[in-house]
Amino acid sequence: MNGKINFSEPIIDVIKKRKSIRSYKKTQLTSEDRNRIQNFMQQVKGPFNSEIRFMLLESQTAAKDDNVKLGTYGVIKGATNFIVAAVNKECMCLEDLGYKFETIILYATSLDLGTCWLGGTFKKSDFAKAIDLREDEMIPIISPIGYIDDSMHILGSIIRAVAGSKNRKKWDELFFCESFDRPLSESKAEMFKIPLEMVRLAPSASNKQPWRLVKKGNQVHFYLKHDMEYSKALGYDIQRVDMGIAMCHFELSAAEMGLCGSWVCKNPNLSLPSDNFEYIISWNQE
Repeated sequence: MNGKINFSEPIIDVIKKRKSIRSYKKTQLTSEDRNRIQNFMQQVKGPFNSEIRFMLLESQTAAKDDNVKLGTYGVIKGATNFIVAAVNKECMCLEDLGYKFETIILYATSLDLGTCWLGGTFKKSDFAKAIDLREDEMIPIISPIGYIDDSMHILGSIIRAVAGSKNRKKWDELFFCESFDRPLSESKAEMFKIPLEMVRLAPSASNKQPWRLVKKGNQVHFYLKHDMEYSKALGYDIQRVDMGIAMCHFELSAAEMGLCGSWVCKNPNLSLPSDNFEYIISWNQE
């Protein structure tokens, strides 16, 4: 359980500020920033206690090349530093990865560092060699991290527009009251309004926003709406990582508002809209 984390500014402001950065200055992180990130990576916690290795790598190849293509999410320019995550293939590991990685991303954002979620298959990549990837591990996610090159901001704006990252789903598509038959309005969300809005602003693979949340009394139930074809090519369900990101945004913002609660895995057995829906976990206010 992460509880309340002391960022240099309110986590709600950090969530609103975070965006995918694709153009970086070709400079290494200062020793101060590097130490801050490394120390934070070692301390970050997730709800499921999965074994996850985070490493901060310097890429000499990237430093010499203007166009570094990673995964299938577009062009990263100028990046010389990367966060790499290796995770064991165990139950709930991907949700835990999403939670922890997004917490690190938000911390980097609070330091005015740029990042960009990159999902793919990196088992045979140079990243795998650099961290001595084990047989029982996989690398589902990496992110460049560094100083933002403002002179190239137009490229990032175009890519974000094409990816649809500004086109968030509306409340009535994502949040529900008591059952999936009743959309939850902002006015009736009460104390959960801000944490739910922070979930709505969360990043997700191809901006699919697969989370569906049902408020029932003092509980919020998290469901995954699967895109059945989306993860086949990757060999793992990247949308489970997205669920961890949503959980991170919800819990950190709730904690900042003084809402105390805990994660419980107790299926409320709600009637589901389709077979694509899967119960993941619930947040119970204490």
